[in-house]
Amino acid sequence: MEFSGIISFINAIIAQTSDGGLLTWLQEKYIAGGLFMHPILGCLVLGLAFSFERLWTLSRANINTKRFLVGVKQAMDDGGIDGAKNYCANTRGPIASVFHAGLLRADEGIEAAEKAIVAYGGIEMSFLERGLIWISTFISLAPMLGFTGTVQGMINAFDAIKEANQISPSIVAGGIAIALLTTLFGLVVAMLLQILYNYFVSRIDKIVIDMEESSVELIDTLVTYQKKS
Repeated sequence: MEFSGIISFINAIIAQTSDGGLLTWLQEKYIAGGLFMHPILGCLVLGLAFSFERLWTLSRANINTKRFLVGVKQAMDDGGIDGAKNYCANTRGPIASVFHAGLLRADEGIEAAEKAIVAYGGIEMSFLERGLIWISTFISLAPMLGFTGTVQGMINAFDAIKEANQISPSIVAGGIAIALLTTLFGLVVAMLLQILYNYFVSRIDKIVIDMEESSVELIDTLVTYQKKS
């Protein structure tokens, strides 16, 4: 029933879009859905707000890792450890911050630099994942609110049947249709936020992998540099 309802919802949107009345149709369905449509809309608005914040943060965190490594090695050849530190300090992104933390401890030895990279890498990973828990919460909360609204709508439909003292098709069909609106909108909100959540997780995984691979290269570069010194 839920799947067929989603198909009907999509078909209705396509039809209304072609007629130019999409906003009017959404407004009518929103009002017809009742009280529980408000928290579902709140889940959508807040989920999108956290998603846009993550999108902006992750876009700034993404850099060309290979080009950055070449720049660090060149800066180290030209200005030593201090030159590499200045290069990292002037580059945005978590990988540059992790490199900078490791280079700050490079004078204490390779082991100290490696520990600093691991520790600061964990901190940067926490920053990358910040806010995802709220998106995940809204993904779970939206359909649950929709189901709750449906239960309430079904109760109202049965109360209407009881008051009318008859099972009229118009009373039953109208009440059930209104009751299912909250489930439908709750599922749509959850699916939209789930797509964004999975995209952010994949972006974070890529950044973390680049961070780990480049950190190994930095340690090798430091070992080579100390042997030359």
